[in-house]
Amino acid sequence: MQQAKSTWVTRALDKVEVVGNKLPDPAIIFFFCLVVVWTLSAIMSQFTWDTINPATGEAIVIQNLLTGDSLADFLSRMVKIFTGFAPLGVVLVAMLGVGVAEHSGFISASLKRMLDVTPKALLTPMVVLVAIISHTATDAGYVLVIPLAGVIFYAMGRHPLAGIAAAFAGVSGGFCANFIPSAIDPLLQSFTQTAAQIVDPAIQINPLNNWFFNSASSLLIVSIGWYLTDKVVEPRLQNVEVDGNPDDIPKFDELDAKQTKALRVSGVVMLLGIIALIAILVPEDSPMRDAAGELTSFKAPVMQSIVPIIFLLFLLPGVVYGYMSGVYKSTKDMINSMTKAMQGMSYYIVLAFFCALFIDAFGKSQLGALMAIEGAELLKSLGLPAMITIVGIIFLTAFVNLFIGSSSAKWALLGPIFVPMLMQLNISPDLTQIAYRIGDSSSNIITPLMPYFPLVVLYCQRYVKNTGIGTLLSIMLPYSITILIAWTIFLLIYWTLGFPLGVNASYVYPAG
Repeated sequence: MQQAKSTWVTRALDKVEVVGNKLPDPAIIFFFCLVVVWTLSAIMSQFTWDTINPATGEAIVIQNLLTGDSLADFLSRMVKIFTGFAPLGVVLVAMLGVGVAEHSGFISASLKRMLDVTPKALLTPMVVLVAIISHTATDAGYVLVIPLAGVIFYAMGRHPLAGIAAAFAGVSGGFCANFIPSAIDPLLQSFTQTAAQIVDPAIQINPLNNWFFNSASSLLIVSIGWYLTDKVVEPRLQNVEVDGNPDDIPKFDELDAKQTKALRVSGVVMLLGIIALIAILVPEDSPMRDAAGELTSFKAPVMQSIVPIIFLLFLLPGVVYGYMSGVYKSTKDMINSMTKAMQGMSYYIVLAFFCALFIDAFGKSQLGALMAIEGAELLKSLGLPAMITIVGIIFLTAFVNLFIGSSSAKWALLGPIFVPMLMQLNISPDLTQIAYRIGDSSSNIITPLMPYFPLVVLYCQRYVKNTGIGTLLSIMLPYSITILIAWTIFLLIYWTLGFPLGVNASYVYPAG
């Protein structure tokens, strides 16, 4: 395939790549932000502010973080700040269970089986759907579903790059769409709650606060991926010769009898686990309900146990599949799976360290509250409708995403600004988080700075040797633009109709 012609779009994206490559690592960005917060707190603490904090009814006083007492306090609390950082425990606990399911082969076998039994006519929507489901296993979509989609399309006589594009659109472009709760949900929720508590220390955000909208969005992303792949992308690829080395093209390996039996039994185990959970929740005197008998309140044990439940629902079938398929010979193999999962989270742990220090300083200095209230006053003076403000957040996030790829790192940076500011405009943290997730997902597939983008180029080169970054950008651009616009419109319609965003979620703050 010839390299895509140099249009204004590819030239602009090339500029994005150049600028983005010059940015420091996100962990260092958080360190710089910490230094900036310290410096601003020392300068701005010298002034008296008339801005009233609605949570306390008192004028905001900026705390100088560079005094001797403040620095001593910072050093004495550093370990506690890090270990008490909510997103850290959320991610690590969930990933212990998901890691077993992933490294035992349970997740890959499940995805293969779903694609294996799909009729040719429904191959595209199933690929996009499986790509969306793969979010429950973090990176599984990038390392398994995307290359597997190319293999299956090729085996069925369709263009392999179309299969790769469809899977990439589902995995990355539809990153926040999923009807199955995953570790991503409590991860972002924990950042949102920390940000919201800058204004309202008592506020609680449910881990499933976006679940209903995300589930409905799955249908939207599947529809977009299906139409664009079959009607736009694949017809454009029909004249592109598949000239890859046959030896380099991976083969689609069917599950053998042992793996098939293991998958069947482990699937039953997962189903029984879900049934057991429902049986525990149904009785009115269930210990998983709160004192008033409610299941969905913030005080209900089940709502505080979302992450452990995710851990168990992936751990148990993963262990069963591992032993029955022969991947696990002893308990040591299972522990090795957990160890591998934690090794994959090592960078996140480093990132979380600097992020935790920044967020703590941002809140303690009162700069976050001042910025939120003053920013909200500015927006109020503009008189923009709430929907216009949310659309602005979506498009701003999509732009920032071109330069900072990590979803959690970006939200940790933007959340403390967006969430409190919009709360002052009576827009709920739940709705702000949804707006962020739409913007974050939409432009994933057109930024070369996304960590897996070069890997997807490599997948394409297996079939079409001279595929380059520009080639993949030209293929994925229709998905990105369509998803961004259609998903934004979908949110506005969903909002207008008053459908619930998720469990204990609202559109306004404070909730009515």
